[in-house]
Amino acid sequence: MFDSSLRRALNAPLRAVAVTVDLPWVTPNRLTIAGLFLGLGSAAAAATQLWWWSLALWLVSRVLDGLDGTLARLRRERGDGVGSGAPDSEAGGFLDIVADFTVYGFTVFGVGIGATAAFNAPWWPFVLVLVAYYVNGAAFLAFSSIAERTNRQIDDGRSLSFFGRIAEGGETIVVHSLWLILPFFAWQIALAWAGWVGISAIQRIIVGYRALR
Repeated sequence: MFDSSLRRALNAPLRAVAVTVDLPWVTPNRLTIAGLFLGLGSAAAAATQLWWWSLALWLVSRVLDGLDGTLARLRRERGDGVGSGAPDSEAGGFLDIVADFTVYGFTVFGVGIGATAAFNAPWWPFVLVLVAYYVNGAAFLAFSSIAERTNRQIDDGRSLSFFGRIAEGGETIVVHSLWLILPFFAWQIALAWAGWVGISAIQRIIVGYRALR
């Protein structure tokens, strides 16, 4: 919902960091992999009720998720070749979206394990979140694939072509942070979030279907 505004606000600080870490051995793909492992570490920390460690790892992983694309764009503007980690590689965009989905899924799983063990929370709200993620992801990935094939892409600087709705990356970062800060309310947050993502999925299905007719 506010991803476009968030990207504009973070563009300058992320670019400053990207300039700082723009070293030969630092590539966008390596930043993506680092973010993936930190995200998995966040999930493991949540599962063992190390909530503040989980929050720190989660936030750093999301910073790296934004930094990889920023570094890629910086190198593209400079005209670096693929061998130096330039963003022109479609493989990098593929790796990024797979890493995001992996981190999102495992962090929900980790919070679910930790909350049920520590606070006797019900497990089903976390399952609902995963189902909502699955449907939402299927909707925009299918749209992106068909839009690419039929030359109806939406070019907003991201690797995939999809409609922004009420649940995007910015909201996901906030909600995943919130249930790590308030783990005793994690299942209630998960229930509300599942509904929110579900509405977003329905929106994407309707708008995507109409756009491709």
